[in-house]
Amino acid sequence: MIGEPPKLTLIKGTPRPTAAQIAAFQGVETAFLCDAMGGLGAMHTSIGPIGFGRDLDCRAAGPALVADSGPGDIIATLAAVHRLTPGDILVHAAHGHQGCATIGDQLSGMLKNAGAAGFVTDGPMRDYAGIVAAGLPSWCTGLNPNSPFTSGPGTLGGSAVVGGCQIATGDMIVADRNGVVVIPFAQIDKVLARLKDVARLEAELEAKVKAGFRDPLDLDAMLADGTAVEIG
Repeated sequence: MIGEPPKLTLIKGTPRPTAAQIAAFQGVETAFLCDAMGGLGAMHTSIGPIGFGRDLDCRAAGPALVADSGPGDIIATLAAVHRLTPGDILVHAAHGHQGCATIGDQLSGMLKNAGAAGFVTDGPMRDYAGIVAAGLPSWCTGLNPNSPFTSGPGTLGGSAVVGGCQIATGDMIVADRNGVVVIPFAQIDKVLARLKDVARLEAELEAKVKAGFRDPLDLDAMLADGTAVEIG
């Protein structure tokens, strides 16, 4: 038989990207980052900008602060208001629970007041108009007016699986209208180095397409070497 866990656990001493690393991700498109990570890195498509970004400009880049409160609870997210560093993106791990909201307009406003750059969750939110008014860029699975609890147990500053991605406090989050991308802390410099080539290749292809290019495959060469066949 095990004992009852603490209602709230706060983890200290987690890594954090440098100011220069954080600055380097500002304004970078999520698609470029996924290309720089071999086509991966994005959370599940169920997590998107609140309201599809119609009324709130949902773009943010910053270090993750992971609040794992468990399904239907927000104790760790409440603690995050006290502990976040300005510029953090709070990641609320709801374990995919869709039965109630994670946060609403008032907590969204508190996070904004504390300096959060954004909010990401694999659960719903509520109080849409108030969230838009608060102005905190947010990504969630939708809307649900049911209320969460603050019973715990919760952990702030650790790691969790959110939207199919393993994410730890100190990883970089870059999010826009296309979705949410996680850059593991250990890969930050490698991804930044690859971004230069990704951006160059994308610019070259964009220029070709605008000039009329419409041949993404060399079908003649594929037919000649047998990687494509024509029947009928």
